[in-house]
Amino acid sequence: MLATLLAAMDQTIVATALPRIVGDLHGFNQLSWVITAYLITSTVTIPAYGKLSDLYGRRRMFVVSISIFLAGSALCGLAGSMGALIAFRALQGVGAGGLLPLSQAAIADLFSPRERGRYQGLVGAMWGTAAIAGPLVGGSLTDSISWRWIFFVNLPLGVVALVVVMRTMRRGGRVREHRIDWAGAAALGVGITLILLASSWGGTSAPWGSATVIGPAAAGVGLVVAFVLIERRAPEPLLWLGLFSDRVVSLASIAGALIGAVMFGVTVYVPVYVQGVQGASAISAGLALLPLSLCWSVASAVGGQLVARTGRYRWLPILGSSLVLAGFVLLSRIGAGSSRTVIALDLVVIGLGMGAMVQVYMVAAQNAVAPARIGVTTAALQFFRTIGGSLAVTGLGALLASRVTAELTHRLGAPAHGIDPNRLLQGGAHIPPSLLHGTREALASAMHSVFLVGIPIAVAMLVVALMLPERPLRRTLDTPADDTE
Repeated sequence: MLATLLAAMDQTIVATALPRIVGDLHGFNQLSWVITAYLITSTVTIPAYGKLSDLYGRRRMFVVSISIFLAGSALCGLAGSMGALIAFRALQGVGAGGLLPLSQAAIADLFSPRERGRYQGLVGAMWGTAAIAGPLVGGSLTDSISWRWIFFVNLPLGVVALVVVMRTMRRGGRVREHRIDWAGAAALGVGITLILLASSWGGTSAPWGSATVIGPAAAGVGLVVAFVLIERRAPEPLLWLGLFSDRVVSLASIAGALIGAVMFGVTVYVPVYVQGVQGASAISAGLALLPLSLCWSVASAVGGQLVARTGRYRWLPILGSSLVLAGFVLLSRIGAGSSRTVIALDLVVIGLGMGAMVQVYMVAAQNAVAPARIGVTTAALQFFRTIGGSLAVTGLGALLASRVTAELTHRLGAPAHGIDPNRLLQGGAHIPPSLLHGTREALASAMHSVFLVGIPIAVAMLVVALMLPERPLRRTLDTPADDTE
């Protein structure tokens, strides 16, 4: 729970302060990379943490993960440029890659699948708690002191988590002769990075059909294919592909990617709307996310209890994805004149839907595998969640940047060329009053395109939920005979 709180607090705090950060460091076109750099490294390291924790034990890898995360947090707070901040966020992500999957795997080590829903619900409530506290703390620090303190605040919380893990967690793990799949890790890391670079460049710094975009995209896809081939032949693969022969695990992985896309899409771009279109402060952007956070937390805790009591889980993802779809339909209808009450109601619906299903997929997948596979299974689901978040943040960032440019030109004509979008995220400072209204209208129209993308993602989530089979949740930690590689 402490590790989950640490990871979630960082993500929710940064999302709230992001408009101010890119405004101060003049990096509007690099907005998504403050999040994406973190997600890339955390995504690539997730399978490694899962594999190594099965070999060495959760405790040892927890200590490594938290320590790297704290070092990255301190450096982010000291960053003097956008490039430095992005680099240090990448380092922070290396540590963050272990926080969530290791906490989920630790819960699976302790409790049976039937009981696990109750505790997974509490872990999910930690995310909800962070989602409440993070935006408020981040907004307050950004408005009253500096956005740099959103990174420094991780240090005391991380030290507490580190001490508790070292003093209370069993060492566990039996070190055995093993080989680390370095080739697979390299192919996956470089491949994902190239795909995300192509996504961020397309339609902004280069046309979609240009060699600048197609080249990295093709190379990235080729490396991902190479990763799959490497994993099929590696003696100890980074990501054991046999997991996906189970229907529950494969569907939970797809759902994880879609959930990540929704989660990061909302928490990153709703604050951009509130601060850029409505001209609100960072603390106001944090308050705007409060309905999402509260409802997510409540739905997660209640859903976990219901799963533990009834042993049935399939209905929750169906209900949750239906609510998310309804929420995005409503969110896509907001404009420059929409009130915060309307936005709050939209986020209530999305928050209830997300909270109802996020932990359920984890419980269902862990229930489907043998104990020896829990670490790598948990890491795989978290891996796909961060992959979905990475692609969503990067793709939506590119969409937003290109749509803002087009909308400014359409609405303002020649004067649009002198408008710096970074100023818009600083409350409209230094934008002529005669152009401010049109500039905010342009950003609102661009944000409409961003929120509209959430609708097909939510439809896909509903389809996956309907395909998920219902399996009895075991009441013990025992499982059928372990599968073999």
